[in-house]
Amino acid sequence: MSIDTRPAAPRRRSAPAARPVSRPARRRKPLGNPVAGLGSLVWLLIVLVPLYTLVSASLMRQDQALNGDPLAVPTDPTFENYRTVLDSGFLSLLGNTALVAVATVAIVLVLSVPVAYVAVRTRSRLSSLAFRTFLLGVAIPAQAVIVPLYLMIGKMGLYDSLWAIILPTAAFAMPVAVLVLSGTMRDVSEEMYEAMALDGASPWRMLWQLAVPLSKAGISTVAIFSALQAWNGFLFPLILTQSEENRVLTLGLFNFMTQFGVNIPAVLAAIVLSVVPIFAVYLVARRALINGLMGVGGK
Repeated sequence: MSIDTRPAAPRRRSAPAARPVSRPARRRKPLGNPVAGLGSLVWLLIVLVPLYTLVSASLMRQDQALNGDPLAVPTDPTFENYRTVLDSGFLSLLGNTALVAVATVAIVLVLSVPVAYVAVRTRSRLSSLAFRTFLLGVAIPAQAVIVPLYLMIGKMGLYDSLWAIILPTAAFAMPVAVLVLSGTMRDVSEEMYEAMALDGASPWRMLWQLAVPLSKAGISTVAIFSALQAWNGFLFPLILTQSEENRVLTLGLFNFMTQFGVNIPAVLAAIVLSVVPIFAVYLVARRALINGLMGVGGK
């Protein structure tokens, strides 16, 4: 009997069962909100139609602006209205307004930044009470104190000067400025303050090297808000100034009012020219303004 000495053939391993290929789940497209879209469209029309009418009417003649359709496209546009505005001392008005705005922003920032820092870093009841008392200025309208303010400005010898506009405007802008900056500085983490304190930093150094750099969004918001307050202010220039050399843009519109009526295209041209500088500032700092208003300036 012969014995088979050949090696046994290796067993073939059965192939593993194929797993079903899982298809990637389809991402559902977010459903649109037609109500929000319609509301945005309505809001856009509400904003754009007056702007279009403003620019369109400023390019018309006086008879066209009075008798024509305000929404019609100017058939014969003219820049004579802008020339009239520039020849009537508009640059002087623009210079006074810019000076008032810059001085107001400087005063507000120099005073409100340390006040907000003290309100955030000091934990005493006295500081909290002072902060709440300071914010009462938000609830006091300028019309309610215009008479005593007029007497104070007269006693100080500042009547009929640009300082008579700058100081009250800065005073009424500071409560909102302190409110915004205190909210921004609270976003700075406590660990950063403790780290600088361990390094021997003084409160003044922590303010300028930590709180201020991390609060740029809030500072930009305060600067733009204060500039808008000064740029668009009407009550203080009207009551506290009198001479032509101290007039600002809001009062300069009266130059186009005569005993025979109002030069509407010239007034609108002056408004267009006065809006351009502050609109340019907004375009440059709009991101910081939005972040500061949302309260994420310190993050």
